[in-house]
Amino acid sequence: MNLFAQVLVTIGSMASIGFGVWHFFVPKAWNWYSYMDARATELIVAVRAINVFFSLSLVLFGLLNMLFAYGGRANRYAILVMLAATCVLWLTRLVFQLVYPQGSFNPVLQYGMLSAFVAINLCYTISLCIMASQKTIV
Repeated sequence: MNLFAQVLVTIGSMASIGFGVWHFFVPKAWNWYSYMDARATELIVAVRAINVFFSLSLVLFGLLNMLFAYGGRANRYAILVMLAATCVLWLTRLVFQLVYPQGSFNPVLQYGMLSAFVAINLCYTISLCIMASQKTIV
């Protein structure tokens, strides 16, 4: 993998892992469950499960991209597929932030999140383009 692409994957992956780890603590930090009726136990369990799944997915995608970028055993196809999947995920999050912005009560938070999502998506997208444009060695 190209050194510049590796650096970009590292930046994007560290940010993904950071967001994933941080998101494990978001429900408590933002007191999510206070907005739900305590008797809605299935809803609370579902929100908890979705958040854990989401958080763990971000951490795992970040780790896998790093392993593929530096492991030396992944083939070009595997790297392209992984980067493409990660690009789609971060682009989706970016679009959601544009259409349904979170943190709109605080412009610094809202646009800070948007900037972070743009930067992470660019790291992965540029890496994907670099990898896709490289000629394969047969």
